Amino acid sequence: MFFLKELPTEQMVKDYVAKTGVGSTDTISKALLMLREASHLIRLLDAYFSSHDLSQLKFLILVVIDREPEIDSLRQSEINQRLDVSKPVLNRTINSLLETKLLKRLDDEEDARAHRLALTKKGKNTLKQIMPGYFELISNFMEQQS
Repeated sequence: MFFLKELPTEQMVKDYVAKTGVGSTDTISKALLMLREASHLIRLLDAYFSSHDLSQLKFLILVVIDREPEIDSLRQSEINQRLDVSKPVLNRTINSLLETKLLKRLDDEEDARAHRLALTKKGKNTLKQIMPGYFELISNFMEQQS
């Protein structure tokens, strides 16, 4: 997260660029603005997911499983390859999704030692319910940035 409410002035950035000899004032200022805007969007999304008893990571896990058109389940290792999160955090989050019945474990036909994770009917309904608001939030945010 980027926590600066007020960005550094152009003069401050110019001074730091001069001191370090790295970058340009315009590039650094644009990047700082982008970081602040992205952070604001993340906070909005966190609040939206929270209002649906989800976290951003829980939502992303559901989406990663749902977006595979040719298959309806994934191994946990496949989910881990698609998300930038540590294995322990992913494991805890998947266990939470299993407890709330948004995911279910299936036997893996290719590997008897492994299992696959699939959306339950409740998980599919949850995605169907929150996806329009998710897209609306992002669309409204982007329109405000224009």
